[in-house]
Amino acid sequence: MLLLLAGLAGANSAAAQTSAKAAYKDPAQYGRPFAGVPDGRDATIYQVNMRGFSQAGNFAAVTARLDSIKALGVNVVYLMPIFPIGKLRAVDSPFAVRDYTAVNPEFGTLADLRTLVDAAHARGLAVMLDWVGNHTSFDHAWITEHPDWYVHDAAGNIVNPILDWKDIAQLNWAKPEVHAAMLQALRYWVFAANIDGYRFDYADGPTQEFFTAAMANLRAIPKHKLLLLAEGDKKKYYLQGGFDLCYDFGFMNVLKGDIFAKGKSVRLIDSVNTANYRNAPANARMLRYTSNHDINAWDGTPTQLFGNQRGAMAAFVVAAYMKAVPMVYNGQEVGYAERVPFMGARRPIDWTPNPPLTREYQRLLKFRNGSPAVRNGALASYSTDDICAFTKTAGREQVLVLANLRNATVNYLVPNAVGSTGWHNAFDGQPAKLEHLTLQPYQYLVLKK
Repeated sequence: MLLLLAGLAGANSAAAQTSAKAAYKDPAQYGRPFAGVPDGRDATIYQVNMRGFSQAGNFAAVTARLDSIKALGVNVVYLMPIFPIGKLRAVDSPFAVRDYTAVNPEFGTLADLRTLVDAAHARGLAVMLDWVGNHTSFDHAWITEHPDWYVHDAAGNIVNPILDWKDIAQLNWAKPEVHAAMLQALRYWVFAANIDGYRFDYADGPTQEFFTAAMANLRAIPKHKLLLLAEGDKKKYYLQGGFDLCYDFGFMNVLKGDIFAKGKSVRLIDSVNTANYRNAPANARMLRYTSNHDINAWDGTPTQLFGNQRGAMAAFVVAAYMKAVPMVYNGQEVGYAERVPFMGARRPIDWTPNPPLTREYQRLLKFRNGSPAVRNGALASYSTDDICAFTKTAGREQVLVLANLRNATVNYLVPNAVGSTGWHNAFDGQPAKLEHLTLQPYQYLVLKK
């Protein structure tokens, strides 16, 4: 189809008028658009760092493990940047993109990516790409072809987005030509590889004007339902601006930094949750996690951040069940103890099975996926300084979550509003009495009635 790239900058702008005259032709549609893309609030996301995922570090290795990924209980596979990376001023970062419409040969070919997407779709899994649109590498073709598409300092030099990001060049988002070119590239992968959405890296960089128009344009592509995730800190902008999901940096910072590291009150979780959803649409969801590529590489693994494996699981229950879409970072489901770098030295994950831990993740995600109350129910909090406690209610289903976030035994008096009778273990159906509870270090309970 022919697409007129209009409306991506002010209608009265001469540059916008010029841009609007340029016709762009989408590539032929590869494959059949996937009908199984979940609604944003029903997504469960699995992040893949291909450089650490396997010894081969390529698409084929991910394809080979799709059955295991599916069995975990996720419905979306999110691939870190797949594009060729820059060699000029390089630090080996996949976030220094040299070409937005090509595949990094390190990972394979376009045909290999298509094979991965086809195999994922056959298993009911959507595939989301990581989009690094705020900046490019310094050897991207635009640097020489369109130097005015970049931000320059007083001396005329192209600047970095942040001072210590020396390998990347800041695009000028005041330029309508940048908007148009970026939208072309975003559309390309929907057609060329039949992908199902994007995670927008550093989404605080591009303008709201761009995202408002781009979201509408992408959602208008016939037969495609796209899942759009913003990695950024402007919650109102994302939750009300056309994205399905937004990263919840604040929640993770409170959980790992204030509660686990500093021993502050668990009630801080309620405060950050309330603040993050204030004035948000009813269907809006934040993305929460206990690990991702940045946290794993720079801060530590879940067991390092949350005391031990039991602490990591208690934290995951709170992140996944409170009011959010959960994300699992490759390797945490087997308790891989090492960090998984995404630049520099390769350190592939040791996938030696850890059946008890993997089954625990499967059990938690399976129940969440099948529970309207956990996914979309009304939230009521009953937390103390040490225990995160809340109910989720939808119709006749009510779920109670109790998580001891301390490495010590803690007593909990169940509030009258919750009630001490009628509850059953959510996983095995056994009855549970709640009059006076004593929770062991990092113990959690998921109950329902």
